[in-house]
Amino acid sequence: MSRLGRIAAETRAAWYGFTRRRTAVFFTFFFPVIIILIFGVLVQTGSAGGGLFAEPPGYYVAGYLAVVVLFTPLSRVGSEVARHRDGNRFEKLATTPLTRAEWLLAQTLVNVAVIGLASLLILGLILAVTDAVFTFSLLLVAYIALAVALFCGFGALLGRVADSQDGVVAASNGVAIPLLFLSETFVPPELLPEWFVPLLNLSPLTYFARGIRAATFQPPGTLATWRGNGAIVGHDPYLNLAVLAALAVVFFAIGAYALPQTD
Repeated sequence: MSRLGRIAAETRAAWYGFTRRRTAVFFTFFFPVIIILIFGVLVQTGSAGGGLFAEPPGYYVAGYLAVVVLFTPLSRVGSEVARHRDGNRFEKLATTPLTRAEWLLAQTLVNVAVIGLASLLILGLILAVTDAVFTFSLLLVAYIALAVALFCGFGALLGRVADSQDGVVAASNGVAIPLLFLSETFVPPELLPEWFVPLLNLSPLTYFARGIRAATFQPPGTLATWRGNGAIVGHDPYLNLAVLAALAVVFFAIGAYALPQTD
């Protein structure tokens, strides 16, 4: 069987494995919906009083998308690696032509498809229940695919170092929650201590949020309000995409290398 055939076969198996887990399917789509309903409808972003959630609603579109591209790959791929380890499946896979990189690529393709659908649901819901103004851009597709690949690699690494599926869930939440709120998603740099702002550049999710925001949201006037915050590549959507692509390659390679050949 050719490499393409092996990847296609594993992708089909991973897709069917995901769709058979109805609870996983439900919460993959339900969780971001809850986030939008809380922040977009109940909390009411764009408050004139200042403080948290005081930016225009369109500012937070990047944050809503960040929720699904961060949590879903970390938990799904990490848990899948843990299940394979518990069932000695990697030892069985080692006897087949399927390589670790091909296995991870198949998992990534499934996650790209699932998260792409979830992202469409998020964007549609934002238009339906909030007054957010944003511009659709083809760059969204590239950003989502690269971010999913990056966090699939990260999830594979967590699945390798965690000692159980419960450990993967705890580790993924321990990584995802700080990243979600410290990556220019929901908390603007202006609300953080000045000494901490340069550290935002260490988060891969920062480049996702900056790039999505630059590609889809134009605040009144110019983007000057969000400049001067120590961003290494500024707020250019293409430069942030290039950084995200480089990080995705690195994290995917690390994740593929971390996958066990035997248990």
